[in-house]
Amino acid sequence: MPAMSASPLRSIVSGSIGNLVEWYDWYAYSAFALYFAPVFFPQASPTAQLLNTAAIFAVGFLMRPIGAAFLGSYADKHGRRAALLLSVKLMAGGSLLIACAPGYATIGLGAPALLLLARLMQGISVGGEYGTSATYLSEMAGARHRGFWSSFQYLTLMGGQLLALIVQLTLQQFITSAEMTAWGWRIPFVIGAGAALGALLLRTHMSETAAFEQEQAAGQASGRPARLSALQQLQAYPRETLTVVGLTLGGTLAFYTFTTYAQKFLVNTSGFTKEQATLISFGAMAVALLFQPLLGAISDAVGRRPVLLFFGIGATLGTVPLLRTLAHTTSPWGAFGLLIAALFVVSGYTSISAIVKAELFPTHIRALGVGLPFALTAAIFGGTAEYLALLAKEHGVAEYFYWYVTGCALISLLVYWRMGETRSRGHM
Repeated sequence: MPAMSASPLRSIVSGSIGNLVEWYDWYAYSAFALYFAPVFFPQASPTAQLLNTAAIFAVGFLMRPIGAAFLGSYADKHGRRAALLLSVKLMAGGSLLIACAPGYATIGLGAPALLLLARLMQGISVGGEYGTSATYLSEMAGARHRGFWSSFQYLTLMGGQLLALIVQLTLQQFITSAEMTAWGWRIPFVIGAGAALGALLLRTHMSETAAFEQEQAAGQASGRPARLSALQQLQAYPRETLTVVGLTLGGTLAFYTFTTYAQKFLVNTSGFTKEQATLISFGAMAVALLFQPLLGAISDAVGRRPVLLFFGIGATLGTVPLLRTLAHTTSPWGAFGLLIAALFVVSGYTSISAIVKAELFPTHIRALGVGLPFALTAAIFGGTAEYLALLAKEHGVAEYFYWYVTGCALISLLVYWRMGETRSRGHM
């Protein structure tokens, strides 16, 4: 592990743990949707129930640009630490609301309405968390090992999903499927709300980044005028903003395809049981955690662009054959191996996503510049991944979705091919 002084290392660890907790709360929804869907949408087929919960998942994504604009601007004005504290408060509130929400049988349409409200709160939180966390980690890391340390953003992001699966696996061992549907699904959201409060305590002891403090001091010394609106600020960086959109497009869609949707794919398409699908997804995600710092460190040695090209080429050429094979795989070990292969390729994007975007923007607009275009792209393409995949499955044209993922990966590949190297020519 690259050496770092105690104070920045402590702040990076505290920020990473907070990031992990927030993403656990976000992914717990998807991990337990198989169980709570009948509680909120009882009068429907199993696939239709999942479509309803996936639609609310997508709506949560639509709030992420709002969260990115609000908390990104807040972070650039008041500090990265202040914005990270606010985001974790919102996440705690959303998780607690889901944990306590009555079902359809009790309050009728009020039940899915409360579920929607909770996801809106969490969407704002996660939307602001991504850009601010990416900015915080990249500014805290030293120049030589910035790719390595910044990879901890997606390591903890994926770790949050892994924790949600661990909780799911544990509950499956101790309570029946009927009990899980009746009340067991509430447990992970209680855990999430409590953990978010713990993360809030950790973040109160985080240091502010030197880059932000220097930018604030420079602004006060020069008498810089009041800040423009978020959109007005981004208009000064059109190329950088469009680059974030392009490099995110294929990566975020592939990531959600092989993580959150993969579990449902294994059940609905491959024919595995819920328990088998959870175990396979858990194992693949656990291995994929190791890919993040590995590829992040490689990017410090060879540059960001070669690592991105590795993802773009692999996702463009490999998505259709891999999903076709996975659809007809009956061996749990075979499915496990295929998901690991997919996630290794996807890690070419996830491991350095944060640092590449942060290196595109100067300090005074970094959190907003990273967060807002990413959130918009993730909302449109990542947030609808499950819904579109399930919709294609429902209409008997599942392979349309495979080619959709491939097309988006190709667009990102073209962006990677044309973009410059950010490691040596960025703003950090």
